Amino acid sequence: MIYSGNIQKMRSIFENPVKYFLQCGDSEIELNNLIGKKIKIEYQNRINCISCGALTKTSFCQGYCYSCFTSLPQCDEGVLNPEKDMSHLGISRDMEWSKQNSLIDHYVYLALTGNLKVGVTRHTQIPTRWIDQGAIEAIKLAKTPHRNLAGQIEVALKQHISDKTNWSKMLLATKHDIDLIQSKKEIMTLVPDEFKKYITLDNSITKIEYPFAPQGIDKFTTINFDTNPQIESKLIGIKGQYLIFENANVLNIRKHNGYFVNIEVYD
Repeated sequence: MIYSGNIQKMRSIFENPVKYFLQCGDSEIELNNLIGKKIKIEYQNRINCISCGALTKTSFCQGYCYSCFTSLPQCDEGVLNPEKDMSHLGISRDMEWSKQNSLIDHYVYLALTGNLKVGVTRHTQIPTRWIDQGAIEAIKLAKTPHRNLAGQIEVALKQHISDKTNWSKMLLATKHDIDLIQSKKEIMTLVPDEFKKYITLDNSITKIEYPFAPQGIDKFTTINFDTNPQIESKLIGIKGQYLIFENANVLNIRKHNGYFVNIEVYD
């Protein structure tokens, strides 16, 4: 079977383990079915903007051409840095987009990836955001009515806890000895007084399993299509937005949004 087209970040369904799907052109590939099979992915030296479809030599903001990067609301700095989102003040590249994506409930959360981290996401992105980050457990810390407030809480907490994911540790993580509820209790005390009213009493923990067990692997190597235009190896697992191959090479699919590839699956 051969698939051809532009790829986009993997879609996931929250099951145990997570089910992954990859859009490739007009086809959606159920990736869990390919684990244990040899696949070949060939980059065709072509990138199309995931918004307007224009050819672009460089992908900006994970899949956009420069024009879309500098004009679309989903590429605004408030997306990467929630505390810089100004839509609650009526400042936005597209107010209708902001009403649906920024001026809605957001959560500040704690997640166990390769480490304990703090993050922000829209309420509509739970648990997708946690899956994309490869979290094995997550808990809600605070709930705010818009994105900027959640970002301000995150900024305050970043002085005490990381907001970054160590991708290599994330891929290796299968268990931990961290009590998320206890961690939440401790971190709650670090939330500035003016934001304490947003702390949520919901202490439910979301546990996530992935179709990957890192047996015999203690180190990974990232590869990308710009330097490795052809990948031919057995797929042994998926976690976060990474495809993991038997030689311990890993490919970040989200980083390659809009790349045009041919994918061949060997029976």
